[in-house]
Amino acid sequence: MVAVVAVALTLALTVVGLGQVVVTKARAQSAADLAALSAATRLSVTGDVDDCCDLAGQTAARNDVSLIGCRHEGAGVVTVDVGMGTPFGIVRASARAGPSSARDR
Repeated sequence: MVAVVAVALTLALTVVGLGQVVVTKARAQSAADLAALSAATRLSVTGDVDDCCDLAGQTAARNDVSLIGCRHEGAGVVTVDVGMGTPFGIVRASARAGPSSARDR
C-alpha cells in the first residue's frame, strides 16, 4: 500500500512539474514577443541597434526572463532570445519582429 501511494505521489509531482514547464514556456514566449516588438519599434524610431537591444533587455527583465541574445538581421528586423528557469532547467523562447516590408526576408 505504501508503494502505491509513493508511486501516485511521484506521478502527481511529475505532472505538476511538467505543467509548470508548459506555463513557463508560454510566459517566456510572450516575453520574447514583447521584447522583440519593443526592440523593433525602437529601432524604427532611432536606428540605433544597441539602443533597441538595451530596450529588449529591459523589457525581458520586466517580464521576469533573461535576455540571452538580441540581433539586428537587417531591414529593421530584430530577433530576441530569452530564457526562464524551471525546476527542470532553462526554458528558451525566441521571437522576431520588424516592419511588414521585411516579411519575406
